[in-house]
Amino acid sequence: MEEDKITIIEGPPPTFEHVPDGWVQGLTDSPLLSGIVATRLRTFNGPSLVERCHAAWRNKLPIHLEYKRPDGLKDEAQIVAARNVATDDGDLLVLWVRIPNEEVELEIGYDGNDELFEGDDDEAAYNDDDNFDLGLDI
Repeated sequence: MEEDKITIIEGPPPTFEHVPDGWVQGLTDSPLLSGIVATRLRTFNGPSLVERCHAAWRNKLPIHLEYKRPDGLKDEAQIVAARNVATDDGDLLVLWVRIPNEEVELEIGYDGNDELFEGDDDEAAYNDDDNFDLGLDI
């Protein structure tokens, strides 16, 4: 049986956002190393798209989001959770998707505040050459 997909037909590539909610960690239970990110998509049929996801999961099948990357190439990500939000402007489909770790770049930020290292006698604990920034680059 062919895997089900939700395809973005028109519009810009989706924006993926880091999800700080603790419940998302439960979605990462997988033999694959990956990160879970969320995207919001405008749609005319949000409830039916969420039902497609639920039908796939009831049958223990994966469902994917198919989209075009900024470079124009097609890509897909496995959908692990879905929610429709009805707004005055129409349906807003919120999808949580699994992005393979090789596509996720995690950077940790340092704002120059040495108070973070108070009481640390080891000067090697922070090297000025380490320039980290917290973010997600997909």
